[in-house]
Amino acid sequence: MTPDDLAETVRAAVAAAIDAGDFAAPVPDDVVVEHPKNREHGDYATNVALRLAEPAGKPPREVAAAIKSRLEAAAGIAAVDIAGPGFLNVTLAKDAFGELARTVVTAGTAYGSNTALAGQRINLEFISANPTGPLHIAHVRWAAVGDAMARLMQASGAYVEREYYFNDAGAQIERFAASLYAVATGAPVPENGYQGHYIEDIARRVIDANPGLTGEVEEKAVEVFRREGIELMFADIRASLERLGVHFDVYFNERDLHASGAIEDTVRRLRAAGHVFDADGAIWLRTTDFGDDKDRVIVRSDGRPTYFCADLAYYVDKRERGFDKVVIILGADHHGYLGRMRAMVAGLGEDPDEHFEIPLGQLVTVHGSRLSKRAGNVVTLDELVDAISVDAARYALVRSSMDSAIDIDADLWVRHTNENPVFYVQYAHARLASLQRNAAELGIDRGDDFDPGLLSDERETDLLSAVGEYPRSVASAAELREPHRVARYLESLAGTYHRFYDACRVLPQGDEEATPLTAARLWLCEATRVVLANGLGVLGVSAPDRM
Repeated sequence: MTPDDLAETVRAAVAAAIDAGDFAAPVPDDVVVEHPKNREHGDYATNVALRLAEPAGKPPREVAAAIKSRLEAAAGIAAVDIAGPGFLNVTLAKDAFGELARTVVTAGTAYGSNTALAGQRINLEFISANPTGPLHIAHVRWAAVGDAMARLMQASGAYVEREYYFNDAGAQIERFAASLYAVATGAPVPENGYQGHYIEDIARRVIDANPGLTGEVEEKAVEVFRREGIELMFADIRASLERLGVHFDVYFNERDLHASGAIEDTVRRLRAAGHVFDADGAIWLRTTDFGDDKDRVIVRSDGRPTYFCADLAYYVDKRERGFDKVVIILGADHHGYLGRMRAMVAGLGEDPDEHFEIPLGQLVTVHGSRLSKRAGNVVTLDELVDAISVDAARYALVRSSMDSAIDIDADLWVRHTNENPVFYVQYAHARLASLQRNAAELGIDRGDDFDPGLLSDERETDLLSAVGEYPRSVASAAELREPHRVARYLESLAGTYHRFYDACRVLPQGDEEATPLTAARLWLCEATRVVLANGLGVLGVSAPDRM
């Protein structure tokens, strides 16, 4: 029995008590069941009676007693006790607890999928770097976190579209093109231009494809460097992302908003709603009406829309494409942008709490002797992957809460020791896969059935409890937009498994015969392997069978 199964059983007992007239209260949509701090008090505890006492107008323990009498009669429940002010402590029947192993193995890759976000259409935007250079470490964090977030949302029932927003025009692009031309012709790089090995590489590749380009009129040559340099840079960015296992469904160019008239349409919509005013030759959005600290210019006095204005039109575009919620991952340096963006959504007549979300993340630093000498102060995606591998990079970047700055020690993340979190989790999976292979070599088949009641040792029930928490870990991580919760869960599960393995011998030794307990433990071990593989999968990290 999973925690969710038990929650539904408790809810059914509540409904039965209400139908019988034991007390009058609405049947709760959700029931919380948790492990008690002291396992001697039972396998799970629920505060449902405390929650219902006030609407029922009865003491919590009286409500608890009514629920208890019906809960005790439910299948899979061994005992129910009332504790303290009205908590219900539930002890599962041995076979019901052990049955969880069968549930997990039977579900396979589907175990952990849930309906917490069912029916939601979510547009998730992350990275959004212009094609003027390779992706650096800050971008890499959002790549790993954003992709894991998308996987978690999908596992929780949402439809998710990953989107990359960029602009291949404007001052940054012009400096990029001028920098390529300068490097190719031996001229000084312009002030605030771009420098580095990648500029030299892109310039060389453009020249290789266009012999004699440096002899052309400068204006014509710069345009070729701009056009082809952007294509090459974007191809490199995509290749780096593919290497990290990050795929985008949509690459959206800001220029399309300008070309389609979407920006002008959005300004007209806001003006019609009474939120726009003219001052100093510019067009302003009255964002102070919605909690912003000052009003914002959306069209400059020279007629050019601001970036904020483009963001307004871009949000409208996403909503018109049918997305219920727009989620944009930004760095902590954009904190001041949050207020005006929420004001923007409110100005469009929508609820920012319902339709808009900006998770903010802190910076990343990387150090270690394995880093390339050329990395300098800025580490790129490829340099990080070269130093520590795709799996280690992804895990290191999602393991900490987004609102915490992280410092990655590249030397630690390549060690084959328990100090390395990704190795610790992957090794547990590999150890479990090896156990199944060893069983096969001994001619031991766990079979299609087993006695779940045999899984009664404390270490076995600890492991079953940990395995049972996985779906809730996925659901909460998806709802809170916190992939690190799954990483920390996996590390805890790996530790629980290692403690089980040290205390409970799974395979017979010497001339010993396999027993029904052997089969039961093999089912439990396979269930644990399935959960580790699924958890690593939603983080975009591989689950190796051998290490």
